Amino acid sequence: MALPRGEAPQGAPPRLETPLTRLVGVRHPIVQTGMGWVAGPRLVTATARAGGLGILASATMTPGQLLAAVREVKERTDAPFGVNLRADAGDAVERADIVIKEGVRVASFALAPSRELIARLKDAGVVVIPSIGARRHAEKVAAWGADAVLVQGGEGGGHTGQVATTVLLPQVVDAVDLPVIAAGGFRDGRGLVAALAFGAAGVAMGTRFLLTSDSTVPDPVKACYLAAGVNDIVVTTKVDGLPHRMLRSELVKALDRSGRTRALVRAGRHAAAFRADSGLSLRALLHDGLAMRRAHDLSWSQLLLAANTPMMLKAAMVDGRTDLGVMASGQIAGLIDDLPSVQELIDRIMAEAVDVLTQRLPRA
Repeated sequence: MALPRGEAPQGAPPRLETPLTRLVGVRHPIVQTGMGWVAGPRLVTATARAGGLGILASATMTPGQLLAAVREVKERTDAPFGVNLRADAGDAVERADIVIKEGVRVASFALAPSRELIARLKDAGVVVIPSIGARRHAEKVAAWGADAVLVQGGEGGGHTGQVATTVLLPQVVDAVDLPVIAAGGFRDGRGLVAALAFGAAGVAMGTRFLLTSDSTVPDPVKACYLAAGVNDIVVTTKVDGLPHRMLRSELVKALDRSGRTRALVRAGRHAAAFRADSGLSLRALLHDGLAMRRAHDLSWSQLLLAANTPMMLKAAMVDGRTDLGVMASGQIAGLIDDLPSVQELIDRIMAEAVDVLTQRLPRA
């Protein structure tokens, strides 16, 4: 990592050059994650303009919607950005080709992409950054040619593991010779400096970007996040059969009390709704479901429960229905109490990080 340099535009914080900033060409080592129904063109553009790496969430888009979203971001900014892809989707290659043809700088993945898909993207000059939750996963994708990895600890929102970022991050940093991006529990400049001290090349944040004025999440939903304390953010398996960190709303409490039969009936309805909303054929829906079952080693009932996730997230994040939807959240939401613009947020993080590095830390 290079120390802060005074080459930023007037009034902006100095840059912190790291292997991440050099790899993807952004000013600041900050990534806005690809949150479904949240990370659309508006949020990604704001992040890119502010000097961070914004990631479009494509799993909740059709290929046509993805193409339109990519072109919208390109019309608004020349800065680098990325697209998050589902490696197990039946149309993963088609979506990867959109990324390639449109000149998108980064392809990120929630699940490990195949060696062949990594090669296809890399041959076209796309930077490949899979998200991982264990050291062995990082070692696997590194051997397959990934350019960097994003490691999320158990504090992170959405599907998550049990190992804290402060334990998982140094494991991965020591295991792979790649830039490592830290996620799970970050919101400010102090956290960025801590991640850099562990050996990371930057931080990735989801909940902190969701809680900005540039986020399209409805205001009543943002208010629920701001009102939550650290103990109001829990992990449940009752939404889709996998550990899922979210706000403990009245709906989540009810799901925890509901029986399996009722949950499966609800999942069936949501599967039909997602099929209609996404435009997927029944064959494509089944293909993606079977791929998900293999990737996560799910039972048939868990697979059906997985249909709950996209529609219950959409109910809250798009429609504002906190009574019908769930709100994925990192534990860090319990420490967030404001809604800055993305520009204000990134400037604030970088200014604080530089202050910690140059003023607050004891000098040898």
